[in-house]
Amino acid sequence: MNANHDGAGRTPNGTGRALVVHPNLRTTEDARRSPEARLEEAVGLAAAIDLNVVHAEAVRVNRPQPATLFGQGTVEALAKRVAEAGEADAPIDLVIVDHALSPVQQRNLEKALKAKVIDRTGLILEIFGARARTREGQLQVELAALTYQRSRLVRSWTHLERQRGGVGFLGGPGESQLEIDRRLISARIDKLKRELEEVRRTRDLHRKARSRVPYPVVALVGYTNAGKSTLFNRMAGADVFAKDLLFATLDPTMRAIGLPTGRKVILSDTVGFISDLPTHLVAAFRATLEEVQAADVILHVRDVAHPDTEAQRADVEQVLSDLDIDPETDGRVVEVLNKIDLLGPEDRETLVNQVSRAENRVAVSATTGEGLNRLFALLDRRMTAARTVVELAVPLSDGSALAWLYEKGDVIDRDDDEGLARIQVRIEPADLARFERRYDYRARS
Repeated sequence: MNANHDGAGRTPNGTGRALVVHPNLRTTEDARRSPEARLEEAVGLAAAIDLNVVHAEAVRVNRPQPATLFGQGTVEALAKRVAEAGEADAPIDLVIVDHALSPVQQRNLEKALKAKVIDRTGLILEIFGARARTREGQLQVELAALTYQRSRLVRSWTHLERQRGGVGFLGGPGESQLEIDRRLISARIDKLKRELEEVRRTRDLHRKARSRVPYPVVALVGYTNAGKSTLFNRMAGADVFAKDLLFATLDPTMRAIGLPTGRKVILSDTVGFISDLPTHLVAAFRATLEEVQAADVILHVRDVAHPDTEAQRADVEQVLSDLDIDPETDGRVVEVLNKIDLLGPEDRETLVNQVSRAENRVAVSATTGEGLNRLFALLDRRMTAARTVVELAVPLSDGSALAWLYEKGDVIDRDDDEGLARIQVRIEPADLARFERRYDYRARS
């Protein structure tokens, strides 16, 4: 089956002309999605770094070949495609294979197609490298890229030589360039791991500081391009980069927002998940995902208008499970069914009615704002549901502690005598623990 994407020349900000191939291997993962949908996603990944996709097709692969993945006939047909597309205008700069390639397969395809070839992992790493803005994000991307490239060493790593001060200091005269490159990469990986460990320690300190500033954390997760950043902007009144691109957000962003009851929470936007994300890339972004593990509420944002919404849901839930978060049993997880504005009137009404009384699902449109009031109300209920009633005796002279309780809890009853305020307050267990740590007054249930 074929899906052609024809274009001429470079995009205004483009980095080159590309041909995209999705090998349809009919694996269990492939069976969850149609080849057309997977091809469309691959084209979207290429567009995320402004590549001009001049041709894209899905190719059936009955028996993967160790040397090239594709059969000989397919390789010859792809070589012809590359040559024809190059003759029409400018050369094909890149062939993207929407699957993992071994180093041998990558090199053999480059020789046969006479073009640079990268696989799905390489493409995702390119996107991450283009999107990362914070120091932490850049470190994570570089670590993942070097881990990926260490087994390949396809080209000279001259940029590492500059970072390390020159290869002459690292290798003796008998070493080959390949051995020098391998040592350079390993040394750089070790240095990155040390720097990232320091970043994680800093992040832990920030998380502990937030626990002393008693605002619950609400984390947005979801498949890439599900609308998380648009929803974040709508909820927080922020201006986070939100565009119809895969992996538009990489670095975690946080904002304090107010709920209808006046309660404040910290809203956190995170990197989007995607199918077939390489394990070493997940590991490199562990620090970012730790924010999700520590969240008080996890909003799983889904694009319900996407034809593969169920498969995308399964991918996200698998990543959550890898983080020891069971979407079925973990009460923190709430499904936010986004992009209902893209559904037909009947489908939208049916969906809204289905989830209207649910405590773990809500239908919204981040673009139009429809359903946002229901989402805020649900968050308010979540924040108050776990509250317990306790009694506290606080000196009347400690105005700070009294003000804290009025701000963070619901004071049900108060009786002042002999210099003490005897207060009955409904409060969340986490807030009570923060209060007792800060003011050292013990509560009675």
